[in-house]
Amino acid sequence: MNDSVVIIMAKEPRAGDAKTRLTPPLSAFNASRLYKAFLRDTIELISARNEYDLAIAISPPESISFFKNISPPGTLLIPIECKDIGDCLLKAMRELFEHGYSNVFAMNADSPTLPPTYIEEAIQRLELNDIVLGPSTDGGYYLIGLKQMYEELFKNIEWSTATVLSETLAKVDKLGRKAGILAPWYDVDTIEDVMRLQQDLIYLSKDQLTYTRAVLESEEFKQYK
Repeated sequence: MNDSVVIIMAKEPRAGDAKTRLTPPLSAFNASRLYKAFLRDTIELISARNEYDLAIAISPPESISFFKNISPPGTLLIPIECKDIGDCLLKAMRELFEHGYSNVFAMNADSPTLPPTYIEEAIQRLELNDIVLGPSTDGGYYLIGLKQMYEELFKNIEWSTATVLSETLAKVDKLGRKAGILAPWYDVDTIEDVMRLQQDLIYLSKDQLTYTRAVLESEEFKQYK
């Protein structure tokens, strides 16, 4: 067991329930295929390093068998029932602190091209700060890291809006805590994001994002290159 753990906030990639902002133009089936690929590539990204442990917050809880099948040995699976994103983050991160971790990082599975160095930098910055945040270009955040639980950070936030980061930083100030801010990165939520992703893949090694590449190279996605 390492001092640090990275938990991926995930849900089962069911058609009609995953990446719904991509439908249309994508079908519900293809949107879920793409999210499943993101999820598997994100799991590979985190599990490739030895400096931190991998955990996955699973929603809904009954989908745990799906995640057991795609997770490497030793992954800590945390089934959670929650009412919104903040509730999911609060419950998952709190459980990891109770498990004995000193540093807990939570990230989404919507930023498959996130450079591994960003996670390494998050760990380094948390040594000098109380909280670390990785801003998303849409106004949210792709990563949050804590050394202790601050439940207020996850309450009364307008989730899935362009004000998530600013609202969170206001709460950090109110708590009198210091936040380290990483470089921004993008989530893949819209078809324009998919097209950007297609372009980014050109410059990445062929052995990176193997699941995402396989989906995007299928016939259904060629028109979005």
